[in-house]
Amino acid sequence: MPMPVSPAVPASRSPWRSLRHRGMRWWSAANLVSNAGTWMQLTVQNLLVLHITGSAAATGLSMSVQAAPALFVSLLGGAAVDRWPRRLTVAVSQALLGAVACTTALLVALDRIDMTTLLVLAAVTGVIATVDGPACALLGNDLVPVEDVPSAIGVGALVHSAGRLAGTALAGVAVGFLGTSAAYAANALSFLFVASVVPFLRPVAGAPREPAPEVRAVPAPAEMTVREGLAFFTRRPRLVALAGITGISSVFGRNYGLTLAVLVTGPLAGSAGAFGTVSTVLAVGGILGAVLGARLRKPSVRSVGLLAAAGALLQVVAGLSPSLAVLLVLVLPMAVVESVSDTAGTAVLQTDPPAHLRGRVLGVWGSIGTVWSLGGPPLLGLLMEWAGARGALVAGGLLIAGSIGTGLLVHRRGLPVPVTLTARNRAANRPALSTAA
Repeated sequence: MPMPVSPAVPASRSPWRSLRHRGMRWWSAANLVSNAGTWMQLTVQNLLVLHITGSAAATGLSMSVQAAPALFVSLLGGAAVDRWPRRLTVAVSQALLGAVACTTALLVALDRIDMTTLLVLAAVTGVIATVDGPACALLGNDLVPVEDVPSAIGVGALVHSAGRLAGTALAGVAVGFLGTSAAYAANALSFLFVASVVPFLRPVAGAPREPAPEVRAVPAPAEMTVREGLAFFTRRPRLVALAGITGISSVFGRNYGLTLAVLVTGPLAGSAGAFGTVSTVLAVGGILGAVLGARLRKPSVRSVGLLAAAGALLQVVAGLSPSLAVLLVLVLPMAVVESVSDTAGTAVLQTDPPAHLRGRVLGVWGSIGTVWSLGGPPLLGLLMEWAGARGALVAGGLLIAGSIGTGLLVHRRGLPVPVTLTARNRAANRPALSTAA
């Protein structure tokens, strides 16, 4: 008598499913501590620069100096991540970041800090981050099966938001009771905490770190060049498309701290407090979107594009808002859609390349993202000068939605016919393809 077949258990879509794995729970806790420490330092650093120079422009300069290395060094940082053992790379980079924060804390405590020294330390931090960023991202993915990567990314976004809130609040407490150097010292300890947790993390079976069978032969370290990562990225249409979607959305659709601030305090005649309310709603929407994005299992570039286009159309309507109340109703779904799109795009970026190329692909992405972050606000500012806040939101949203829609139509009409070949035809063609290769 045949044994009854038990029904298949549906795969979990819980946004928290990545936390079933012990390593991911430890990694999330470590990142919460680290993010809180980082935001403590960032908050205090702006105050410190203002104290030293009295110049708001100098504050912006210190932030740019820390971000600038990503433009030039991210490619090398990604190559280093592919070449070195991941856990060792994360532990060393976190320890180095802790040492820089500790050095800054000591100089501040001894009143030996000046603007030049602060800029040098910020630049060193930026250089180390070009290795630490992709290494930490890929290490987190190693701790869960590939189908749980969107959950891990969503949980990471929530940890980032929670750490930002906690760190910003704690910065005021630390400075008020212990002095400015205490925030840097706390950040140093947070980095060392992460470094101490890393040796106890163990990748799970089915994690996305394993290369696919067709790329099982991993090149020797000497062959792990930056050029190889650039070539893979530029020859991978879905990654190029993802870069285009993210780039145009970042420049014309996501600088809400600039566009909505001008819209609220200008045409809508609101106060700074009213913009604070809008910012709070955006933050809440981002958290909700991270939870929804964590439910994804197999996100695609097409889903990223559709979500980005939907967010752009909401932005168009927001630009036409007749009142602050209407704007508040619209910014929540805008932030939710944007956050889900970000989670889906990050999952594609971190799982699409073969394992031995992921660090370099993230390095390429880091350089491209720096171009967006440095060039986007000035371009958007020029658009606002020409069209105003409403015009910038409407024109930017239409540009994003139109570009994505055109790209989807071109892709649909340009699909190659060989995709429909039968299994028999593909089998018949395989020897010829292998010989040609």
